Amino acid sequence: MKSFKNLFITSLNRRVFLLLFLLAFGATQAQRHELGIKLGMSNLVGDIGRTNYFLQKPFGTKFSDYDYGIPFYGGIMYRMNFNPYQTVRFDLGWSHIQFADKYAKEQYRRNRGFGGTNSAVEVSAIFEYYFFPVNNEQQSMLSPYIFAGLSGLVINSNKVTFANDFYRDSAGNPILPTTDSTSPIYGEDFTTTTEFNAKNKLTGAIPFGVGLKYKFNYNWAISGELLFRPTFSDAVDYSVIEKDDYEITYNKDVLVEGTNRSVLQQEPYINVAKERAEAYLQNNNIGNVNSKDWINSVTIGLTYSFGRPPCYCE
Repeated sequence: MKSFKNLFITSLNRRVFLLLFLLAFGATQAQRHELGIKLGMSNLVGDIGRTNYFLQKPFGTKFSDYDYGIPFYGGIMYRMNFNPYQTVRFDLGWSHIQFADKYAKEQYRRNRGFGGTNSAVEVSAIFEYYFFPVNNEQQSMLSPYIFAGLSGLVINSNKVTFANDFYRDSAGNPILPTTDSTSPIYGEDFTTTTEFNAKNKLTGAIPFGVGLKYKFNYNWAISGELLFRPTFSDAVDYSVIEKDDYEITYNKDVLVEGTNRSVLQQEPYINVAKERAEAYLQNNNIGNVNSKDWINSVTIGLTYSFGRPPCYCE
């Protein structure tokens, strides 16, 4: 009797395991996928240029005047629909943004007159929620949706180097700083030059917004979105030099005895070098340093669905 009971339990466990395996396999096969492209316009909301959130037109009155290029967004996307209402989307996109004070509404910005361009390569993971079962297996349907997620951005940035060096004589030899504390140039007798180099900067953003999706002909869909991206950086418009965008270097023609450190890296010279760098940063930061830049986009996307019909079909 005991043997029959054990055999029955073993057989039951095997059937339960097989059933769970088949359900898991079926659920995996039942995922519905979408691939597509997105096109639109991107603009910056920052400390330089216009402050409108969307639909920033190209600067100038005709195409030949577009010195800042055209505000543009282009990308590809992949959707995985878990059910008729919930979707996870992955985006790979590129934005070109422009900003110029002379086109701003605020008078103080127009008087300031700064401007420029930047570009951003973006990788995003986004969760979407639809109000109607547009992802079901029907011929056509229209549904608004909301979404939010997380993005990684690579933007253009400036690397600022504060290079400290000795004064030089006509032969290029360093003139050593004075150690006489009574000298009027004590602690000041070296040069600090500012050098700029282009670099790529990695930052993040929290994309969110609203959209409208229209499904037609069973497998095709068009979607339009208003996409907000508050970034983690205040340097998209180059208005702020952030901590990871600058460095202080010291010429090492003359070293502190017994070390590999420049004489300029000891007191009082190192303190003066830091004060010069801090003064430059304070004088060249623009706007509110406590706020971050936003990159927003208006886009239209076209996708095609493929894969087995979802298990949630009616």
